[in-house]
Amino acid sequence: MPTPLNLESMALEMMAAQDSGQQIRPFTTRVQGFDVPSAYKVAALIHRARLAEGANPVGRKIGFTNPDMWSKYGVCEPIWAYMYDTTVVQLRDSQSYCPIERFSEPKIEPEIIFHFRSDLSPGAKISDVVDAIDWVAHGFEIVQSHFPGWRFKAPDTVADSALHGTLLIGPPRPLHELGNDPVSVLESLSVNLFCNGLLIETGKGSNVLGNPLTAVVHLVSVLGRQSEPATVKAGEIITTGTMTTAQAVQPGQTWQTEVKGAELVGLTVDFVP
Repeated sequence: MPTPLNLESMALEMMAAQDSGQQIRPFTTRVQGFDVPSAYKVAALIHRARLAEGANPVGRKIGFTNPDMWSKYGVCEPIWAYMYDTTVVQLRDSQSYCPIERFSEPKIEPEIIFHFRSDLSPGAKISDVVDAIDWVAHGFEIVQSHFPGWRFKAPDTVADSALHGTLLIGPPRPLHELGNDPVSVLESLSVNLFCNGLLIETGKGSNVLGNPLTAVVHLVSVLGRQSEPATVKAGEIITTGTMTTAQAVQPGQTWQTEVKGAELVGLTVDFVP
């Protein structure tokens, strides 16, 4: 029988699962009335608790921006969550390693990442987003699910920090180095994703809501409908969502990307226990 909605207890349960790496039953299977607006309230409670623990927010992730993944995971629009200094790593070069024992059913996602030099106003368009960006990078987001078997509904993922595990950011480039038309470059670029030297999948910038910049426009629109905060702020890092399907990773594997159509460095990451 479904239990009544208790946002505080749900936030505590979700945090405990995140901190321990344990999995729990999806809230949507056992909590009456749990929907996406309720899930963002749970996420806000968790965010305030993380701040009290000393975490420093450095930006946000946008999840489920690749519509090819919506039917698979039962979602119908992108979601967002905070990222912290404890979960974001700016790599010194294009090769790194990542311990994954602490993550729950981890998967890898190749993404386009932006850093903002100025605020975005509510109602921002793609041209406004371009004007506000100072650098762009390619990176890997490691996502995870604290719900067994990656079986959940959209509200569950919002409560679980939009499935964010960690973000590995490759060498950044000023946006203008992409050329005179960064919008077209970001839409048309492609990325080859390899595991242990074997090509697994090829993704495109256009897989991310048509363009990674469009994902940021969507984020600003969503934030404008929520109580806090109202928009993307100067200094934030925004990762825009995967260009391929999310791929399960295991210790001992080496994953690599090759970016074509843009002056962005491909990455290599070795996964260790």
